[in-house]
Amino acid sequence: MQRLFESGGEAPQRRTPVPEAEAPLAVRMRPRDLDELVGQGHLLAAGSALRAAIEAGQPHSAIFYGPPGSGKTTLARIVAERARGAFEEASAVNAGRAEVRAMIERASERRRASNQPTIFFLDEIHRFNKAQQDALLPAVEEGLVVLIGATTENPYFEVNSALISRSQIYEFRPLEAADLAELIRRSLADLERGIADPPAVADDSIELIAARAGGDARTALAALERAVETARATGAEVDVALAEDALQRKALLYDKGGDLHYDYISAWIKATRGSDVDAALYYLAVMLEGGEEPRFIARRMVIFASEDIGNADPQALVVATATGAAVDRVGLPECKLNLAHAAVYLALAPKSNASMKGLSAATAHIREHGAQPPPPYLQDAHYAGAKELGRGEGYVYPHDEPGGVADQRLAPEEVQGERFYSPTDRGFESELAQRLERLRNKGSGS
Repeated sequence: MQRLFESGGEAPQRRTPVPEAEAPLAVRMRPRDLDELVGQGHLLAAGSALRAAIEAGQPHSAIFYGPPGSGKTTLARIVAERARGAFEEASAVNAGRAEVRAMIERASERRRASNQPTIFFLDEIHRFNKAQQDALLPAVEEGLVVLIGATTENPYFEVNSALISRSQIYEFRPLEAADLAELIRRSLADLERGIADPPAVADDSIELIAARAGGDARTALAALERAVETARATGAEVDVALAEDALQRKALLYDKGGDLHYDYISAWIKATRGSDVDAALYYLAVMLEGGEEPRFIARRMVIFASEDIGNADPQALVVATATGAAVDRVGLPECKLNLAHAAVYLALAPKSNASMKGLSAATAHIREHGAQPPPPYLQDAHYAGAKELGRGEGYVYPHDEPGGVADQRLAPEEVQGERFYSPTDRGFESELAQRLERLRNKGSGS
């Protein structure tokens, strides 16, 4: 298979290919056909559209979206092999429009000379800007090249809609622990591509590496390779202690500027709204461990306090805003304690979205009927000539009335009687509901 920059165009500095025997284990054990591939059964099950297209050697432009080490590059290579196509590979980090044009010229020459298809694999396609993506579009539209883009970011956010519309999106999932365990055992059994003359490796060590690799095949095989090297140096078997040392710390899949940034804050909001304090703390921990900006989390807490708790517990907004101030004053790492404090309070507080729904109902009324002017006696009377216009005249001051409530219409006449706020029976809002019922029954206006 031909690689991008092998011929034609101005190439960047070449890298000397690493002999296969010296390549990392994850490279040597890369699956060579669909039968060797593990995981992604939702995409590649027998009879699936993607598998049928690959097996027929009739690939289509696609974007493979998913976490690192889930098989995106591997499947792209298998696609090209089955199609008997030229495989051009580039990373959007260092390829520009000039390199893309050179690749397209080679694809055109192949088409003329032998009708051989070109599969262009573009890793990290989300890093291509609009102009670079647009440079690819004509070749993809004409079928001159089959584009396979790979990305860890949601393509609907990061890839031009024109390319999206001409490609099929396939979402890859993290590999299951059982898949990774199978790869590890395969590496120990394959004396040609895997680990030659491997030391003894305990089953619980394999399970540990598979469970803690975060669904990433590269992480799992790299940890196995390090554990084997240590075992050979010490003459020991690969036990749980060696496996833990090789892993050091479970890889945390989190990009604070990308898709998972939105996924985890969404999960935190929904867990907190559902009053699952343990889930709320878990998602908070994921975000903090992944390097999320604490101010971002604190801002979401302030919004949540009014959107989802509101007057069921007015103190929630006080806690959330105080947490924001504490984050600014204390900073990391100690402000994690403030965020945890608030997360627990917000999760366990009674919930109400009545304030938000009331505002939405009032807004919808305005958009349908327009904004009605307030009664003249409520309008501003603090300017010269206001008295002559009757502004403020007849206003009844509530503090002078029994119970502090004036029996005077306060809404525009056209809005009088509309009910936008419907309190719940949760927390403090149940007391507000009783007060509101008394006020409305009194006919005080609203």
